[in-house]
Amino acid sequence: MRALIEEINRHNYLYYTMDSPELSDPDYDKLYDRLVQLEKETGTVFPDSPTQRVGGELLKGFEPHKHRARLWSLDKAQNEEGLMAWYQRIQKLIQQYNQANPDHPLPPLSFVVELKFDGLTLNLTYDRGTLVQAATRGNGTVGEGILAQVRTIRSVPLTIPYKDGVIEVQGEGLMFLSVLEEYNKTAEEPLKNARNAAAGALRNLNPAVTASRKLDAFFYNVGFSDAKAFATHEQMLEFLRENRFKVNPHTRLVHSIEEVKEELAVITEKRHELDYLLDGAVIKINDLRTREVLGYTEKFPRWAIAFKFEAEEATTILRTVSWEVGRTGKLTPVATVDPVELAGVTVQRCTLNNIGDIERKDLKNALGSLVYIRRSNDVIPEILGRATDAEDGEEILYPETCPACGSELVQRGAHIFCPNRLKCPPQLVGRITHFASRDAMDIETFSVATAEQLYQELGVRDPADLFSLTFDQLVGLERFGEKKAGNLLAAIEKSKDCDLGSFLFALGIPNTGKTTAKELADHYRSLDKVMSASAEELMQIPDIGEIVAESIVGFFADPLMRSSIERMLAAGVRPHVEEQAAAINENNPFYGKTVVITGTMESFGRDEATKKLEALGAKVTGSVSKKTDMVIAGANAGSKLAKARDLGIQVVDDEQQFLQMLGESGQ
Repeated sequence: MRALIEEINRHNYLYYTMDSPELSDPDYDKLYDRLVQLEKETGTVFPDSPTQRVGGELLKGFEPHKHRARLWSLDKAQNEEGLMAWYQRIQKLIQQYNQANPDHPLPPLSFVVELKFDGLTLNLTYDRGTLVQAATRGNGTVGEGILAQVRTIRSVPLTIPYKDGVIEVQGEGLMFLSVLEEYNKTAEEPLKNARNAAAGALRNLNPAVTASRKLDAFFYNVGFSDAKAFATHEQMLEFLRENRFKVNPHTRLVHSIEEVKEELAVITEKRHELDYLLDGAVIKINDLRTREVLGYTEKFPRWAIAFKFEAEEATTILRTVSWEVGRTGKLTPVATVDPVELAGVTVQRCTLNNIGDIERKDLKNALGSLVYIRRSNDVIPEILGRATDAEDGEEILYPETCPACGSELVQRGAHIFCPNRLKCPPQLVGRITHFASRDAMDIETFSVATAEQLYQELGVRDPADLFSLTFDQLVGLERFGEKKAGNLLAAIEKSKDCDLGSFLFALGIPNTGKTTAKELADHYRSLDKVMSASAEELMQIPDIGEIVAESIVGFFADPLMRSSIERMLAAGVRPHVEEQAAAINENNPFYGKTVVITGTMESFGRDEATKKLEALGAKVTGSVSKKTDMVIAGANAGSKLAKARDLGIQVVDDEQQFLQMLGESGQ
């Protein structure tokens, strides 16, 4: 078992930290499954076993943890002038020291420029090579113990080669943007941004939640050591690498302030191509003796400074909060603010997520008050909180009845729901619009405006009603001529011959996104089998847990949903799974490969390309990771292409080459 643990941990290090796996996934799984078997047979589980990373029992609360060495905040430079002011201060202090100590002058200045991650600070304690504690930064002196949560992060080593004493290592826990994108495809409550997703996971009392978000971490400092000393920051980073910590590859050593400026320009240019959030860069003096001489102010070390990017945060006045009803009945608060320029965009609307978000950010009495807003990777910016301590604003009133239908609302956790799913207009219109959308039934020419018009004027209340519409009904509608009516009916008729996965997604099953719907279709290959599956059976499918399984079973047990499906089938809807090819030519370049498609192509759309690749035995995924074998890049490819090149993944960025590989160059 010890040999297996050492071997698996080594492969985890190569995979998650070094991006250079030596084993295929099946071979890795064999090692892992053997360890699980031995643990069951012997009843023994070692503390550093990789099987302990999945999250254990629910914790009762966070215990305070006193750091052995203080975790300092950094002074900030908002622009080049601020950076130069810091540089001139340290130069003056160094000159004063050298004049007073001519026999022991400080070495010429060199700097380390690091990325400033937008995540949650981690402080890890290792005692004789074993991870014994992990904590948040807290107030810099005392944080919260989150060892159970941090153990689920696979790039965090549970044991390290250094055994000579106690060390504290600092880093940043974060959620990669591609992981967030993948998570949100099947999440009951999509996460709004990667920073909050990481912070919420690490401060969740259920470590299984942390594990489900597949967090990562980068490390950049040894804050305390009772036996190990370093002469430079470079030496410290090399020590971290040697002990299997993940050090970000964009760290640079430079020898002048001009080179610092050049590196900052590079980071600013490339930051949106990275797969994680940044809010700036950190400049540190490399020589640790110079750091000791410069020392600290009451708040900050004098030897380091954080360079902040051009503001993606701003302050403005919160004016109103309205409540919008979605297709699931959930009410989302949407704020209007005084117009403000933010990252090149004029912002007037912001999200507030839910009532829990309003309470947590102390915004309950903030109407008319100054607030911080942030635009990161969201289309709609987010309100972060008050910009002043004054609580002199008006109260945000929580609705008691649905603003759309007047039904009495119900609260489930931090969310408010309208239970009137049969007569609440936004729910019905949203359900119909989702049903007709491209990734669902793909009814061409259909839009939200169409759904609203059909609801209001023809009494369409359920997706099944679409299949009983007639030409005479449509042609009599405003803005519906004969051509538009005929096109819509033809598109509805065409949609009847549909892919089972798309049909399941179109139904709007709670907690079931496009990926899960396809997995259901591929596994059961029959609508009847999906509808009759038990929760226990469903949970045997990879990536389907208890909550999703129960949601699926509950959906198909609902008489209203079954009636709707029966009406669709009676109208001629034929959900099916394409017959699998009797034999796939295993010599084609895509067989057994994990492929990502990004950008746009002239020859066909992404869905058609996906079908062609899957027909050749490829697995097509939505995000680039270390498991990706190939990226097909069309025009205007963005961050996925950049990440693929950073990871050294094979890229096909010529459409004619792609067609030749598909065997379609003559088409």
